Amino acid sequence: MNTPETGLDIGSVEAAMAGAVIGQRIVYRLRTGSTMDDARALAHGGAAEGTVVVAEEQGAGRGRFDRRWVSPPGLNLYFTILLRPEPSQLPSMNMAAALAVHGMASEATGLAVAVKWPNDVRIGGRKLGGILVETEFDGGRLAHALVGIGINVNLDVSEHAEISEIAASLRSATGREFEREEILAVALRKFDELYSRIRAGESLAEEWAATLETLGKRVELRWGDRLLRGVAEGVNDAGNLILLQDDGERVSVVAGEVTSQV
Repeated sequence: MNTPETGLDIGSVEAAMAGAVIGQRIVYRLRTGSTMDDARALAHGGAAEGTVVVAEEQGAGRGRFDRRWVSPPGLNLYFTILLRPEPSQLPSMNMAAALAVHGMASEATGLAVAVKWPNDVRIGGRKLGGILVETEFDGGRLAHALVGIGINVNLDVSEHAEISEIAASLRSATGREFEREEILAVALRKFDELYSRIRAGESLAEEWAATLETLGKRVELRWGDRLLRGVAEGVNDAGNLILLQDDGERVSVVAGEVTSQV
């Protein structure tokens, strides 16, 4: 088991990803501000698609809505994948990432894992992992997409009061520790397989929808400055949530935060 002092054995992960697009190059930092920012700088420098930036600790790690991501060293996984998809494939990036983390966690724990729309991977109703997708355009052309992923692996969530009631880790869910290299390799391999399917023109929407615990539930959802209430009926091919509002109107929600679901 690696420690914060020795860090990850990146060579073993790169060996596991031999022949794949994702993980063909892994840039490893003991400490950085944000793997998203590092990956963006690499993209500007012409780094190859599939480059992954992994950090032991992030000083400015962030999740959706610029929320801080708790990032203690040597316990979890924080990484960003550099991609150059077609613009039409952008909605599938979030789905692929969620499915990859969902599949990894299901295999690693043997427990029921679900996704809270749009991209919180959860065990026992608590957040195990999160996903952040950022894109950059250059003169109307899609320059790149960055998929940031945080996975709580060996974190003792009880030691962090700010997340102790809402977060989970693979360790807290199972009572045992995990080799982070194996977890990272499995997540990257699953993402690589899903990305290949996207590039081949496949839709992941139905597969992703099957993991969503939000569907069929009454939800309260913040979307920009609006607060919407209704039943989450389904998702479309772009991953947008189809919400049947209390007034009978259906709306397609591109992105938002589900603040409650019952």
